[in-house]
Amino acid sequence: MSATLGIDAGGSQTRWALLGSDQSILSEGSIAGFSALELGCESGDRKVSDILESLSDQVLGRGGVSGVHAGVSGFGGLQERSGQTLHALMAQHFKLPGEAVVLSNDSELACLAAFEPGMGYLVYAGTGSIAGFVDAQREFHRAGGRGGILDDGGSGYWITVQALRKIWRAEDEKPGCWIASPMAVSLFKAIGGSDWSCSRQLIYGASRGRIGQLALAVAAAADCDPVARDILQRAGVELARLGSAMIARFGIRPVVLAGRVPQLHRLIEQSMRQCLPPECDLRLVNLQAHIAAARLALKRG
Repeated sequence: MSATLGIDAGGSQTRWALLGSDQSILSEGSIAGFSALELGCESGDRKVSDILESLSDQVLGRGGVSGVHAGVSGFGGLQERSGQTLHALMAQHFKLPGEAVVLSNDSELACLAAFEPGMGYLVYAGTGSIAGFVDAQREFHRAGGRGGILDDGGSGYWITVQALRKIWRAEDEKPGCWIASPMAVSLFKAIGGSDWSCSRQLIYGASRGRIGQLALAVAAAADCDPVARDILQRAGVELARLGSAMIARFGIRPVVLAGRVPQLHRLIEQSMRQCLPPECDLRLVNLQAHIAAARLALKRG
C-alpha cells in the first residue's frame, strides 16, 4: 500500500509516521536522532546514511512510499551542500525521485504543526531552543536556535551545562561537596561517575543530544535542590526571551511551548509564563510534528 512518510529529526531522536491516503496513521516509530550539521565529512555522512538506511528498512517493509516530507535539525536549505547531500540520501534510501522529497528545518515544520500560517508563535525547547513564526505569506522567521556555543538558552543542552558548571565551580572551592548536592548526585549517577574525567568525556566527547538528555537528571532533583530549581526557572526566563522577541517584531499572538524540555518540570512553564506579557496566551502542547509532516506530504500529492 502506497503511503506518505513524515519525518521529524532532532538531536536526540528521529520520529516518523506513515499516513494512508485517508490520513489514517498506518505506522509510526522512532530511531536515533541526527542533524544536517553533521553532514559534510565522511563520518557524518556515514552516520546519517546509516540512520536513514535503518529507517527505510522499517518503512519500506510496510509497503511503498509515494512522498516524503522531513523536518531536520540544522537544515539550512538546498543551496547548502549539506542540504543537497541530505536530499540525495533521502531520495536514495526511500527509492524516490528528487521531486518527491521535501526538506525543511525541523523548527519550521513544528511551527506548521502548531499553527496555520500567520496565527501564532512556537517556542520549542529540546536539545536546542528556538522560536519560530510562519507568517501569512508562509515565510519562516526565527529567534534563537543558534547552537549551544552561542546560545540555545533554556534547552536541554543548556540546562545540563549550567548544572555541571555550578557543580564543578563548587568543587573548585570545596572538593567533595557534591555529595551534599541532590542535583550533583543525580547528574553524576546519570553520567556514570563523579570524577572530572567522566564529566570531561561527556562534555567534550558526547553528542549534543546525549548531553541534552541529562537535563532529566537535573529536573529529577529540582524538588529538593534549590540550585536545580534556579536553573529550571532561568530556563523558563530564557524561553520567554525567545517568545518576547517574536512579540516585539510581529505583535501579540498566541504562543505554543513545545518540546521535551517543558515536560521536565512545571517550573519551566511557570517561569516562562511570568515573564511574558500578561495578555499573551501561552499553551503547552505535545506536538506531533512527524504526523504533520506526513500530512504535508499527502497534501502535496
